Amino acid sequence: MPLYEYELCEGDCKVCGGRFTLRRPLDAQELTRCPACKKPVRKLISTFNSPKRVSLTDAKKAGFKVYKKIGKGEYERQ
Repeated sequence: MPLYEYELCEGDCKVCGGRFTLRRPLDAQELTRCPACKKPVRKLISTFNSPKRVSLTDAKKAGFKVYKKIGKGEYERQ
């Protein structure tokens, strides 16, 4: 089940803190009110976790083989 982030449309809440995350099934009806305080909420655009960019030096140290493209379909080991 995916995680969805929500925030209150207005005001604040001591229970939910104004923002909360819920795990909900894909086919669940859209959430319009906070389950704790019953105030209107809106769904936020969530960020996702992506791997950080790895330098060539770090890749070599980690044991990966690093290749450089030298032509169409041709690579040279670094």
